[in-house]
Amino acid sequence: MGRLQKLQGLDLHDNKLQGQIPDELCQLNNLGMLYLYKNQLSGYIPPCLGNLTTALRILFLRSNLLNSTIPSTLWGLKDILKLDLSSNSLIGSLSDGVGNMKVATEIFLSDNQLSGSIPRSIGSLQNLIFLSLANNTLEGPIPSSFGTSISLEHLDLSQNNLSGVIPKSLEALSYLKYLNVSFNRLQGEIPTGGPFKNLSAQSFVSNQGLCGASRLNVPPCKRKTHRSILKFVIPGILSAVLLVTSIWILILCRKKNVGAATQTTFFPQLLWRRVSYQELLRATDGFNVSNLLGTGGFGSVYKGTLSDGINVAIKVFNLELEGAFTSFEVECEMLTNIRHRNLVKVISCCSQIDFKAIVLNYMPNGSLEKWLYSPNFSLNIMQRLNIMIDVASALQYLHHDYVTPIVHCDLKPTNILLDDDMIAHVADFGIAKLLGRGDSMTRTMTLATIGYMAPEYGMGGIVTRKGDVYSFGVVLMETFARRKPTDEIFVGEMSLKQWVANSLFTDAIVEVVDTELLGTEVDHDFLSKRECLSSVMRLAIACSAESPEERINIQEALATLKKIKIKFLKDSTGGRVVLNRPLVQ
Repeated sequence: MGRLQKLQGLDLHDNKLQGQIPDELCQLNNLGMLYLYKNQLSGYIPPCLGNLTTALRILFLRSNLLNSTIPSTLWGLKDILKLDLSSNSLIGSLSDGVGNMKVATEIFLSDNQLSGSIPRSIGSLQNLIFLSLANNTLEGPIPSSFGTSISLEHLDLSQNNLSGVIPKSLEALSYLKYLNVSFNRLQGEIPTGGPFKNLSAQSFVSNQGLCGASRLNVPPCKRKTHRSILKFVIPGILSAVLLVTSIWILILCRKKNVGAATQTTFFPQLLWRRVSYQELLRATDGFNVSNLLGTGGFGSVYKGTLSDGINVAIKVFNLELEGAFTSFEVECEMLTNIRHRNLVKVISCCSQIDFKAIVLNYMPNGSLEKWLYSPNFSLNIMQRLNIMIDVASALQYLHHDYVTPIVHCDLKPTNILLDDDMIAHVADFGIAKLLGRGDSMTRTMTLATIGYMAPEYGMGGIVTRKGDVYSFGVVLMETFARRKPTDEIFVGEMSLKQWVANSLFTDAIVEVVDTELLGTEVDHDFLSKRECLSSVMRLAIACSAESPEERINIQEALATLKKIKIKFLKDSTGGRVVLNRPLVQ
């Protein structure tokens, strides 16, 4: 390769190249672009690459197995525009020499094992637009010199051990659109000027010492005590004041120690597991199609096994699709804080400039969609009741029990996943919406799935909790009728809801419910099954009323479902109720 003296670009990315990067590449004095990312290259970064100062403008080595320090010679590439060494196992500290890359616009060093402090010299890079140092073990303060990197639009310092305050100098970064300092040990007041006016709580997650505006989900800052009055206190009282102050400081220190102990106890529970692109690549055998679980509106989901043997579901977003990036950010933000046994649990989020994925608990029994429509799968009445109670419990938490109400916006059978014990978990928060404090509605331009959308959502983009209740009603009908709302039998004025409503009016529920559920009229429990299914369908109609004001809320729906379950158990067991799982979720 070293003999290709006129070579200006070399692109070997996304292969399975192994071994070390050959030193012979350093002989290519006219090489302007070198793309070796997404391979299995190991060892060190050739220091001689730093000699390609004349031509080299782009160097992409990310997503390999490189495990050396970053050679100091690399910072001599004064004319390089883009440098990406992320998702390797690089060690050591960052050199002040990074400040030599005066014309660089993009530097990505995330997902490595870099340590030490962040060099102040980065602030001299006034052309820098993208900088990511996320997911390393960097410590110390955020340099105030960052405020002079006036072109910065994207700054990611998350998942390190950074301490100190967020410099107010960052308020001068007028082009900054994305900032992430989450999962560090920062403290003090979050700045309020400049780009901070438009940042969300997701930028500051899991920094126990931060305070500021309530919209950022941090405690309010306490005003400092004004002490200048002490110098006017008469000498006789001064000693008493000092004594009281000393006792006060001692109490504060003890409280601080208690707070620190609390942080030590609970902080690890908040931390996501750190998962690199390379680990996800290995976990899925290179995102092999044999591991594909399914595809959705914004990407694909793969089954994978992490290095410690844990099975996971990896949702990979197709960033070429409009709205995919926003969907990734929304889902990460929603899943960061919510915790409930009937919501899918997030393990990690993997975010690179051209790769976004969410790592979730693997649900071995797949989706409700599969159990309703795939051959050789079936659910009895009790299983379907339990699943819908699980779903209603999840919605009750989102609507009424979480600090800020969340509207899922896209409830459907494919977004209801079942674990080993057939317990249901609501998933896919890609278009979910947070309602403001005290607000009962918001608006959106994003359409949900046809057939499950409430009328006010589809026609006016109005998002309310009652919209989720409408979708729940449709899913409830579908689960017991085993008919999609978009089934070909529903044409003209006839819909799934109208079909079910007509059967209730004519007392012909047996004609619309799944035939596997009822059996024959000679069965001893036929009547109890028919009454149970009629009650379920009446509840579904109450949930999916055309007008939001006429719909019941999810709390009433959940309570009704539990009563239906208890009555069915009593009727079908001759009054002896035996619960095979807890009734109260």
